[in-house]
Amino acid sequence: QVQLVESGGGLVQAGGSLRLSCAASERTFSFSNYAMAWFRQAPGKEREFVATITWSGAGTRYADSVKDRFTISRDNAKNRMYLQMNRLKSEDTAVYYCAAGLNYGLRQSGYDFWGQGTQVTVSS
Repeated sequence: QVQLVESGGGLVQAGGSLRLSCAASERTFSFSNYAMAWFRQAPGKEREFVATITWSGAGTRYADSVKDRFTISRDNAKNRMYLQMNRLKSEDTAVYYCAAGLNYGLRQSGYDFWGQGTQVTVSS
């Protein structure tokens, strides 16, 4: 089973920036076949949608809480997806997961492949 691998998490002060990356554990996994997304789970809360991007990168959607601060992008030639996070807030503290699936949407059930997550901690 292909796994996705996130990187780029860490500790940052409020107002700062981080860039998360997502790669596949196997070279044969072709990102370009899938819609990709980021979800996050804060302590004591359900995992929630953050952003998604179509297979081509032409379409994106964001949760209201991150709109205008976060940018999702992808580089299919490199088999990578990114989440640029700016003006971070303490409420952005969570484990961030990348996901891949055939359905472009906000539902977790639409994604078939998941990473193990990377911790983002925003100090106030």
